[in-house]
Amino acid sequence: MAAVGSGGSTAAAGPGAVSAGALEPGTASAAHRRLKYISLAVLVVQNASLILSIRYARTLPGDRFFATTAVVMAEVLKGLTCLLLLFAQKRGNVKHLVLFLHEAVLVQYVDTLKLAVPSLIYTLQNNLQYVAISNLPAATFQVTYQLKILTTALFSVLMLNRSLSRLQWASLLLLFTGVAIVQAQQAGGGSPRPLDQNPGAGLAAVVASCLSSGFAGVYFEKILKGSSGSVWLRNLQLGLFGTALGLVGLWWAEGTAVARRGFFFGYTPAVWGVVLNQAFGGLLVAVVVKYADNILKGFATSLSIVLSTVASIRLFGFHVDPLFALGAGLVIGAVYLYSLPRGATKAIASASTFGPCPHQQPPGQPPPPKLSSHRGDLGTEPFLPKLLTKVKGS
Repeated sequence: MAAVGSGGSTAAAGPGAVSAGALEPGTASAAHRRLKYISLAVLVVQNASLILSIRYARTLPGDRFFATTAVVMAEVLKGLTCLLLLFAQKRGNVKHLVLFLHEAVLVQYVDTLKLAVPSLIYTLQNNLQYVAISNLPAATFQVTYQLKILTTALFSVLMLNRSLSRLQWASLLLLFTGVAIVQAQQAGGGSPRPLDQNPGAGLAAVVASCLSSGFAGVYFEKILKGSSGSVWLRNLQLGLFGTALGLVGLWWAEGTAVARRGFFFGYTPAVWGVVLNQAFGGLLVAVVVKYADNILKGFATSLSIVLSTVASIRLFGFHVDPLFALGAGLVIGAVYLYSLPRGATKAIASASTFGPCPHQQPPGQPPPPKLSSHRGDLGTEPFLPKLLTKVKGS
C-alpha cells in the first residue's frame, strides 16, 4: 500500500504534479479509477471485518479474553507502527527522530496535552464497542453504530458552527428512524440469542460509543485547526495517552482477574486477528481514504452493512425479518443521501423547478468554486472514526 499511496498522492496533486504530467490523460484516469476501487474495497473490508471478528472472538466457546487487554495491545502496536513510520520519514536517522519527538512531544507539551481528552474518549469508545458487540448481533451493531453520523453532525453544528443542508437533516431523521426500527426488531426477539447476552446493555454501549465518537472526532478537528503535525505524529501521541489510559482502565475494571490469570489469558489466533485488525486496519484506511470521495465512502458504509448482514447469517445464524430489512434499508439510504456533496443536494432540491439546469453555468459568470471534500467527510467515516478524523484534522 505504500507504493500505491505515494503514487496516488502525486497523481492527485493537480496539473503541476510531475507524475500527472508524465501520464497520458486516459492512463491517469484509469489509474485514478483503480485507486478508487481499491479504496472502496479496503473501506468495506475494514468496516465489516473488525465487527465480525470481534463478534466471532467474543462468542467462541472456551475462555474469554479480557477486552481491556486487547484495547491496550492495539494502542501499543499502533503507536509502535507510527514510530516506525516517523523513523522512516527521518530516513533512519535516530538523532533527527529523537530531536523531532523532543520538540513535538515535550517542548510543545501544550499541544500534546490537548490530545489527552480525545485519547481518553477514544479509549472509552473502544472498550464500549467490545461491550456492544458482545451483546448485539454483528448486523444489528453495524446498523445501530451509524448513529455516529448523527452525533458527529450535531456536534459539528454546535462546536464548529457548521451548517447542514435540508437534505442532510432529512437523511439524519431517516437514519434515526431506521435505527429505531432495527432496535424495535431486536427488542421484539426477532433472532434467538444466547442467555449471556443483554441487548439493553449492548444498545446503551453503542449509543454511548456513538456519542463519544462524535464528540471526540469534532473536538479533535477543532484543536488541530492550524496544526502542522503529521497524522503519524498525532497517532503516536494518541497512542501514548491511549496506552496509559487503557492500562488505568484495565486495572480499574479487570485488574484482579488479569493479575491472577495473565495479560494474554484467552488469546487465540482469532483474538490476535482482532488486535491486529484494530491496530493496523485503521492506519491502512488512513492511507487510502484520500482516494475515496464522499459518495464512495457512503457507498462503502452501505456495502459493509450488507456484508455484515450476509456474514452474520452464515456465521452466527442471524435471521433477517422484514422489520430489520426495512430499518437497514432506511439506514443505507440515509448514509448515501448524507454523503452527497452540497452541490448535488442543491441539484436534487431544484430538480422540480423551472430555472436553468444546475449543471449549466449562466453566461458571463465565473464557474463556482470547487467544493471541498472536507465537509462531507464528517459523518461518513468507517468503523474506526478515530484515525479517519485524524486525517481530516491534520
